Amino acid sequence: MSGLLLIALVGLFLSLWIVVPGFNMALFRLSVGAPEVSPWLIGVNGMVVVLALGWGRSSWSGRVAVMGSVVGLVLSSLPLLQVPSTNQRFVAAMEQGLGKDYLTHIPREQQAQMRAKPFALRDCFLGIPRSPLPVRVTPDIQFAAPDGVPLKLDVYRPPMVGKHPALVMIHGGGWQGGSRQDYADFNFYMAARGYTVIAVSYRFAPQYHFPAQLADVQAALNFIQTHAAAYEVDVDRLVMMGRSAGAHLALLAAYQPQAVPIRAVVSYYGPTDLIKGYQDLPHPDPINVRALLEAFMGGPPGTLLTQYRQASPVYAERSFFPPTLLIYGQRDHIVKAVFGQQLFDRLQTSNNPTVYLEIPWAEHAFDAVFNGVSNQLALYYTERFIGWAVGKARS
Repeated sequence: MSGLLLIALVGLFLSLWIVVPGFNMALFRLSVGAPEVSPWLIGVNGMVVVLALGWGRSSWSGRVAVMGSVVGLVLSSLPLLQVPSTNQRFVAAMEQGLGKDYLTHIPREQQAQMRAKPFALRDCFLGIPRSPLPVRVTPDIQFAAPDGVPLKLDVYRPPMVGKHPALVMIHGGGWQGGSRQDYADFNFYMAARGYTVIAVSYRFAPQYHFPAQLADVQAALNFIQTHAAAYEVDVDRLVMMGRSAGAHLALLAAYQPQAVPIRAVVSYYGPTDLIKGYQDLPHPDPINVRALLEAFMGGPPGTLLTQYRQASPVYAERSFFPPTLLIYGQRDHIVKAVFGQQLFDRLQTSNNPTVYLEIPWAEHAFDAVFNGVSNQLALYYTERFIGWAVGKARS
């Protein structure tokens, strides 16, 4: 019975992080992962309840195991209970932002390759199915060397040779780390469905301050245009996407007045207003947001206000912005969801096609678990948004 009690306490401990935020990096990782593996936690907690009721409910350890697992079962059920209502809101948001007929702009053969459902419980356990056809990967292509720092990109091409819409991926890592190989499952997934995916690197803070990172992304875009034929890129159907710091750079690059023509941009939990982000901190603040911003910008906004404003996508000055998809976790303790909402409001005011999706149970970096609950929803609508963007005729 002591073994069952231990399993019950572990299940309860892990389930707690679905609602409790992590106040340091170790616990933050638990708060990121727990909601995404909640179906597994439901199974563990449910198993303990059944076994404890059957074998040892008369003992004190059995009663503690039952009580702990019942609480864990309730907590671990919260994400799945919210999936239907969240999906309904996402359906409405997509139709509001892109039009009720937006799916008609996506070719039927492309729709057939997309996920059939926003969420599939079996995929949580078995994984999101991979394409049986191999993706062609060409890694370590140098596209620039500013200050002697070699910058490289990796190209994921679809199984079939041709001219494909392209997705430029920019990794996160607080502008100080991360790798273009991060979240490679997504790159393989999209390449298998007909996109040339190009994952790019950039110089890191604090050695290099803004705007070095933006210049590196722009250099990558110029390289892609110059070498489009070699990497099977249709430069007229170019989409930018990033996560966290990478999403910030994707938005910023796409919103520049003289930017390379971009069909759309996708931001997963990206910073949008660095000034207010410095002032309005998350609680708890597991990564020390102010220190991160100062390392990136070279100081606080009090002495670098103009630079902070230039580095904030929400203040970009342009008459028309590329269609934008913004996906945030409501429980984000790195980049608060309110900043995604702020950019959405700004874009809506200027009548730009924009979609804002907020996942109630999700933390920052929710898609680190590729087959998790949050990423299944995000992936379903991301591929439809991108399909609409590259399929829609230019106005």
